[in-house]
Amino acid sequence: MSHQRMMQRFARWHIWLGWAIALPILIWTITGLVMVARPIEEIRGDHLKAGKVAFEPDRLVWPKIGEPLQEAKLVLQPDGPLWIVTATDGRQWRYSATTGTSISPVLRDEARRIADAAFAGDARLEKMTYFPVDEEPLDLRAGRAAWQAHFADGTNVYVDDTTGEVLAFRTGNWRIYDFLWGLHIMDPQTREDTHNPLVIGFGVLSLIGALLGCILLFRRRKARVQTRPALAN
Repeated sequence: MSHQRMMQRFARWHIWLGWAIALPILIWTITGLVMVARPIEEIRGDHLKAGKVAFEPDRLVWPKIGEPLQEAKLVLQPDGPLWIVTATDGRQWRYSATTGTSISPVLRDEARRIADAAFAGDARLEKMTYFPVDEEPLDLRAGRAAWQAHFADGTNVYVDDTTGEVLAFRTGNWRIYDFLWGLHIMDPQTREDTHNPLVIGFGVLSLIGALLGCILLFRRRKARVQTRPALAN
């Protein structure tokens, strides 16, 4: 195959690859620009989160658990200070930090109080919804059963039904960002797999197209330089 014919073939491949990768490159560019248009702190709803309150209880009572623990945390919730303990097998419980007694899992009214205390915005709390772990909404993805506190401004505050911890703040801007992120990594369903075949395949095609473009540009520039002396003569 002559050098000229090979360059012509490269040019055709470059054109076809350009058509093939035009849409994903456009998606990557648009989603990337929109995602960086607002500060990530605003997307996460940091301005809607109530600040943590420091507390110093007069005395702490350690609960009698009777099995090895992986972690123990002292936290302040609307009903008072308590221990959140995690066993080595991942199970979790709550205990009062003042009496050492076991505290039952979080019910609707307590979840409402926790969400209200965690939310610093002006919107009112409209409804509470319970989601089992196998039915968690797309904007949570924590692998935990939780209460969803939905506020009038579209913010969802998720409260763990076992520990009472706030798992996530999800604003309307966050959900838009999350949707665009799913398009950006070409995984709009789970929005977590950055190693999926689509993004890898289009990434490889984009690299090949860019390399072909560089080769064609270099050869054409070289050809122009070589023809100038001949034209001068």
